[in-house]
Amino acid sequence: NFKIIDLHCDTIMECLTNGADFVHGDAHISLDKLDAGGSLAQCFAIWTPTGKSKINYGLENVGYYECFHMGRDFFKKAMEENKDRIRQARTVADIEKNKNDGILSAILTIEDSIFVEGKPERITEARDIGVRMMGLIWNNENCMAYPNRRDPKEHMLGLKDFGKESVKMLNEYGMIIDVSHLNEGGFWDVIDITEKPIAASHSCARAICDHPRNLTDEQLKAIGQNGGIVGINFYDAFLNEEKNDYTSIADIVRHAEYIADKAGIEALGFGSDFDGIDSKLEFKDFTGFPLIVNALEGVFSEAEIDKICYENFLRVMRDNE
Repeated sequence: NFKIIDLHCDTIMECLTNGADFVHGDAHISLDKLDAGGSLAQCFAIWTPTGKSKINYGLENVGYYECFHMGRDFFKKAMEENKDRIRQARTVADIEKNKNDGILSAILTIEDSIFVEGKPERITEARDIGVRMMGLIWNNENCMAYPNRRDPKEHMLGLKDFGKESVKMLNEYGMIIDVSHLNEGGFWDVIDITEKPIAASHSCARAICDHPRNLTDEQLKAIGQNGGIVGINFYDAFLNEEKNDYTSIADIVRHAEYIADKAGIEALGFGSDFDGIDSKLEFKDFTGFPLIVNALEGVFSEAEIDKICYENFLRVMRDNE
């Protein structure tokens, strides 16, 4: 049953600010739901809200660095309290060991490096607590880069100098660079600089759904050539231009087929964005993952489905280690 590696969720913030129960809760993800849905490893993002979100989450008086520590402390406590069921994995070997012990793996990641505030030692700190993948940016400008924008000029701004240095540092530390939310100019800088495979942890195909958060055919091709991975986001606004607040399995399959065609089957994974999205889901929550996997069976072979579900991400992780 251990099968799914999901590249992105916002469950830490959901638990911190909405009081969701990490073990038995009714958010998209809980320990019970991970078990029921066939999780092998879940990437848990420490997300630092910026702009309006900071206010919406009641964090307007909390500094970015402090916010990062809140996420870190919550994760650490959740791991300690539930070590009989889930453990932090820092390496592929950890994931394999946990699996053999019948235990879920939790991979710590970062969404938005704004908390770094131009201080390289904070990237070192992230590495030291076991962060394995780091998103350079969220929806507002930070010390590294500019976010995706509908304005073509803003969308093509490159990485800042500190962002370029950070890419090299992340490579050196074996941390996967996550380009979801990054604008296209910054993306091409990452591709030029990185010596290791990257991830777009929760992004979809722009040709199917024209949103600047999604990846163009050229970007998909580049991620394929880089040996990287794209995790399909389950948010309806990135899957379907009709924006009907409903996520269908058919839309996910459509993006999967398209991304596999443009980037190659090796570059495909899942990045649900669970607990960070508000569209109504045909498959309800993490427990519905088997329904998505079943729907892929009409399109992909069993070996290909294993790649999408977990093998591709394990390879990217290993190649970064």
